[in-house]
Amino acid sequence: MKIVVLAGGTSTERDVSLSSGAMIYRALKNRGHKAILLDVYLGYECKETQGEDAERIFDSERDWAGELGTISEQNPDIEQVKAMRPDGHKNFFGPNVIRLCQAADAVFMALHGENGENGKIQACFDLMGITYTGTDYVSSALAMDKGISKELFVCHGIPTPSYIRFQKGKEQKETVSFPCIVKGCCGGSSVGVGIARTKEEYESALTEAFQYDDEVIVEQYIDGREFSVGVLEGKALPVIEIAPLEGFYNYKNKYQPGATVETCPAQIPDEKTKELQGYAEQAFSALRLKNYARMDFMMSREGRIFCLEANTLPGMTPTSLLPQEAAALGMNFEELCERILAASVK
Repeated sequence: MKIVVLAGGTSTERDVSLSSGAMIYRALKNRGHKAILLDVYLGYECKETQGEDAERIFDSERDWAGELGTISEQNPDIEQVKAMRPDGHKNFFGPNVIRLCQAADAVFMALHGENGENGKIQACFDLMGITYTGTDYVSSALAMDKGISKELFVCHGIPTPSYIRFQKGKEQKETVSFPCIVKGCCGGSSVGVGIARTKEEYESALTEAFQYDDEVIVEQYIDGREFSVGVLEGKALPVIEIAPLEGFYNYKNKYQPGATVETCPAQIPDEKTKELQGYAEQAFSALRLKNYARMDFMMSREGRIFCLEANTLPGMTPTSLLPQEAAALGMNFEELCERILAASVK
């Protein structure tokens, strides 16, 4: 198949997306597909992208992932990326991105965060008849907004930490109990997430979160163990436990090799495994998700389970959780990519 692996963009998860894209691109090439890797924002300029010659791009011997770097400890400077395209304010899509996506049999979505997981690109592709991996635009939007996700969790009986929402510039009337978690309402990869144990830490965490989002979630802090459960075509994968060596599961601990101990299958009683997998499948259904996703959980020291959020395009990097869960079932990375692709084009 002719496949565009779409990555990059202008979200705070840009570096993670490029790493996911490189892994997916190489996996699909190894499976015999005619794959190319594009940065959705920077695009690709070449005479072959014009008219029918766009087909020839997919036969190129170029290593499309050869120039990509690794994920740094800090999230990328997005303003620097935007400066590379003076016309970016007129069109989010880079040169020839739409043309090449239309020429492909499918687009493998390796995007993370804003304008990747919020449904906007999915809606655009739906209007243009472009086939893509992952869930549709409605469920993407529902899952991206943590406040809406939590409302749906509550409606469907899925336990989630208590929370309040604050909008930037508006008076805060609700009182907050410490410790608490402060996070952007529509962020990802734990960018701008902080734990506040005092009023001073809380004010600092709010300032940090509002740098990335105009609305924040202040959430009950759950002291306990962290887990994640992938769902593939509605069926839960094995549970993985996440234990950072220092601090919490922040941006650095997620993507720097060796910073976190990940155990899959998680060493927990069978009944807790079934409970986590059951809630993951319920969350997948409640958010109307399709294809695949990953749900994040906390288990308190008393054994109570809380669903934190859903990731509709979970990471596919060397340290990502979903590939580890699939591997626990004997499914290697290439087979996982093929399975996701096949579920999207059938």
